[in-house]
Amino acid sequence: MRGSDEAMQVKDRSKGSGSLVTQVGESLRQAVLSGQYSVGDKLPSEHELTETHGVSRTVVREAVAALRSDGLVEVRQGAGIFVLGADPALSARKVDKARVASDLEVLEIRTPVEIEAAGLAALRRSPAQEEAIFECHRKILQCIESDQSIRDADLDLHAAIAEATNNPLFRQFLESQGSAIIPQSRLVPESRTAEQTAYRKLIHREHEAIVVAISDRDDQAARNAMREHLVGSQARYRNLLRDLRSFTS
Repeated sequence: MRGSDEAMQVKDRSKGSGSLVTQVGESLRQAVLSGQYSVGDKLPSEHELTETHGVSRTVVREAVAALRSDGLVEVRQGAGIFVLGADPALSARKVDKARVASDLEVLEIRTPVEIEAAGLAALRRSPAQEEAIFECHRKILQCIESDQSIRDADLDLHAAIAEATNNPLFRQFLESQGSAIIPQSRLVPESRTAEQTAYRKLIHREHEAIVVAISDRDDQAARNAMREHLVGSQARYRNLLRDLRSFTS
């Protein structure tokens, strides 16, 4: 059994544990939101989930932790993982204000760094780097059209822009923040609602303005577009934090 766990950990590292956590979390989330599991139902055990998804226990635990933070499940010590429900209001009450505030802090520190990264990418990007940026942008649209999470594709796009600066410190900065640099999935329910679709399309349009400016080698337009994107994200998080404070006051 130990050998199996070690093999899965190697697999996690080769594929990227963050990506696997997102995949497993999305699969479980959809199982709950689609009604496959009803309120009060017990999810498969941790061992069963590792076998089903072919990942390590660490990945399963992180995926379950994400569902817990969204208020979809609870873990009862010694009993298992139980569904709380897919009520958006319940999920809103379960959002951790401290986490939202932390996400806002990350956005604030990202903003000046990525504004400059966008400008430098416009000036320095190679044709291959330009194509990589366009490919990441296309993947985001594909995710939207196929009703999949855009979080990994979003992260890849920002990393590709940082790479196109040809200054490794920009990409290292993003990597040091991990998946926390793309916290957008907490702003709206993961259920496929009109609200979420509209939000994703807004993000796509903001990204498109950045990508086009970089392609046109217009460094000022690239900086402006990145500023609008990240300052807009900050405003959305401030509104969420304000709503949470009002809800709990």
